[in-house]
Amino acid sequence: MAPYQHDSIVPFKDSSRTKKQQVAEMFDKIASRYDFLNHFLSGGVDKYWRSKAIRELESIRPAIILDVATGTGDLAIRMARQLRPERIVGIDISSGMLELGNQKIAKLRLKPQITLQEGDSEAINFPGASFEAVTVAFGVRNFQNLEKGLQEMHRVLKPEGKLVILEFSKPRKGPFLKIYKIYLRYITPRIGKMLSGNLDAYQYLNDSVNAFPEGDVFTEILKKTGFINTYSKKLSLGICTIYCGTKES
Repeated sequence: MAPYQHDSIVPFKDSSRTKKQQVAEMFDKIASRYDFLNHFLSGGVDKYWRSKAIRELESIRPAIILDVATGTGDLAIRMARQLRPERIVGIDISSGMLELGNQKIAKLRLKPQITLQEGDSEAINFPGASFEAVTVAFGVRNFQNLEKGLQEMHRVLKPEGKLVILEFSKPRKGPFLKIYKIYLRYITPRIGKMLSGNLDAYQYLNDSVNAFPEGDVFTEILKKTGFINTYSKKLSLGICTIYCGTKES
């Protein structure tokens, strides 16, 4: 049995493949429409969320950053512009997403500052203490084993290095919560199917957001996996949250 409910939420319920395999297949299928749908479904506010998350690193100005579940490299590109680090490495399990990300980076002339490569969040192919910061934007919900992924990110951080996670969450209560649930459960999957041809991916978005251990529960998991000085910041009435933690010195 999975340690957390969200670990067992998968995109294709009738598939016998592991969550990791299904997530890679899902993102390969929607890669060509992923960026457009991200901006469209969020009304463009996802760009603001990424910028706010990056600001959590401004005080330490990391020179070397690992971006886990980098996708098409949106967060990595924005970090290159906001923080101007020496190097950003982005890893992802979807070759389709990475191919598009590399095209974007080449077009923006951000090579070799940004390097994207295939990589597994639960078995990061770098030595311990390799990075001054690790980031994840909308990716931890997709981990097959949440604690294992967090432990790996802790391992590759240098002492006093910082983890910044950006993830969907739910408004706490009130009318906005009801509107949000309707939008996420009924409207988002239909728009996603119409524009990408894939209903499963956006139904999975609803299911995984609802199952994710958010807020104080998640910061406690960060502590359990070795992080200190953990905190969270809610954005946009609670539909997105920034989570941060530091590796001990």
